[in-house]
Amino acid sequence: MFYVAVLPQFITAGAPHLATGVLLTCVHVVEGMLWSVVLVGFAQGLRGWLSRPSVRKVMDRITGVVILGFRVRLASADRGRV
Repeated sequence: MFYVAVLPQFITAGAPHLATGVLLTCVHVVEGMLWSVVLVGFAQGLRGWLSRPSVRKVMDRITGVVILGFRVRLASADRGRV
């Protein structure tokens, strides 16, 4: 549905619709794969640092504070607003 809804606005009037749509879809897939490779490489580089107990403890505390913040915001939200 994403490609049907978004890609037509990037296809010029004279271009073949199917071929251009497939090309744009392939570009999107390749960009997604490259981004995934970058994220995996970044995670591999930080793996040793993130596995240290002191770093894990800090990350757990930060995650806990964020979750508590979401909980407080949800509990104090105005129930009448949508």
